[in-house]
Amino acid sequence: MASLNVGNLGEYLREQRRNAQLSLRQLADAAGVSNPYLSQIERGLRKPSAEVLQQVAKALRISAETLYVRAGILDAERDRDEVETRAVILADPSLNERQKQVLLQIYESFRKENGFGVGEPAADEAVEDLAQRGRADTGDTAVRGTGTAGGHDADAGPRRTAG
Repeated sequence: MASLNVGNLGEYLREQRRNAQLSLRQLADAAGVSNPYLSQIERGLRKPSAEVLQQVAKALRISAETLYVRAGILDAERDRDEVETRAVILADPSLNERQKQVLLQIYESFRKENGFGVGEPAADEAVEDLAQRGRADTGDTAVRGTGTAGGHDADAGPRRTAG
């Protein structure tokens, strides 16, 4: 089987797994994927979906966005600003759901007007992941899983503030 251009992702996953002191089997069980499949990902033979990357990130307690970038799902520089902006809007506890959706529609219309693509499925999944983590931090009832995803904002990088 030919190696795909995901070796960097596989090497990174192996390093993170070892840092977490998990065997391949333990990580596969925690992420809900098969042991052989995870092994193939680590060896650069398979390119996992965003959903699988999210499950692995949760099991490793690291940022899913980091894995998306390493897998080539997100462009590190171009997409990060959009993802972060949308995630901050969705996680803002001072806005209701209708207000958040209206604000996102305005944001997307401005991006379209300026020639930037919006609404790519990979970016939408990353935004949803970040928004879920934001809801976990604010105690929103939309939190899924065991609550481990909410405590990893440090992995996502510094937050931007106005000013």
